[in-house]
Amino acid sequence: MKTLRIFALLASVLTIACSSDQVDNVQPASPKLVIKLKFDPNQERLNNLGQPAAIPTGNAAQSPDINRMSANYIEFAPTATTALGTGEIIYEGPETTMGGEQAIDFQNAIFAGDNETFLSIPLSDISVGNYQWVRVSLAYQEGDINLLVNNQDITGTLASFVGYNSYITNFDLNGTTIEVNENKAQGFWAFETLGFTTQGQAPEGATTVPNPLFNSSPIPQGSCVVTGEFENGLTITGSETQDVIVTLSFCINNSFEWTEVNADGKYEPEAGEQVVDMGLRGLIPVVSN
Repeated sequence: MKTLRIFALLASVLTIACSSDQVDNVQPASPKLVIKLKFDPNQERLNNLGQPAAIPTGNAAQSPDINRMSANYIEFAPTATTALGTGEIIYEGPETTMGGEQAIDFQNAIFAGDNETFLSIPLSDISVGNYQWVRVSLAYQEGDINLLVNNQDITGTLASFVGYNSYITNFDLNGTTIEVNENKAQGFWAFETLGFTTQGQAPEGATTVPNPLFNSSPIPQGSCVVTGEFENGLTITGSETQDVIVTLSFCINNSFEWTEVNADGKYEPEAGEQVVDMGLRGLIPVVSN
């Protein structure tokens, strides 16, 4: 019996020692780069050149209530002359040729809502350096808009495919499945209200894509790469011990724009009022820990 007690004691000591070793060997969590999205109706409304923009005469606009958004490309740029694609590319979304030409693979895209995390990656994956600008190629936005139908104010949901080209099999809009099964160019949209759906295509080049670096770092037509400047820059040292959070604040200030037939500031599709723009109106990246 004495021998058994000795073996039991030794086993207990070994178990404690192993448990202690396991605790000592636990590695601290690696710091992350966290990308969050924000949709701001009060942010300054910009044009394609990144300059303040008023609503053109004969048009009207409203700020949609964005439910979710997707991006296909995110890049940090050190300087104003850094050409598109030569900065630090931190995210590239899935693409496919299932619809013919290269296109964003909508079925495998990732989405985030207001103040939600879109992307989280190890900071160790980001090159050490100082970054002044961020570029985001938007792919999709979905939100609620107000309209006037039969003299009644109602709300509907608008799905806007603002990426350069999107391959879509189908998508759900408020419980209704929209079948597509082909590529759609920038500006394809679908709308749902009270169980009724419709879809259409905005004119080529009609989607506003603010780029304050238009002269030094132009972007291809139809790419929907929105550019924004860090107020105090973003510095990655490689010795961070905490997560770095970058919130991409997109301007939705009167970003849904249409031609007026009845000059009442209300969107009236039955009157023949046509959507002319549904692009975001600016980007301000904000760094926090």
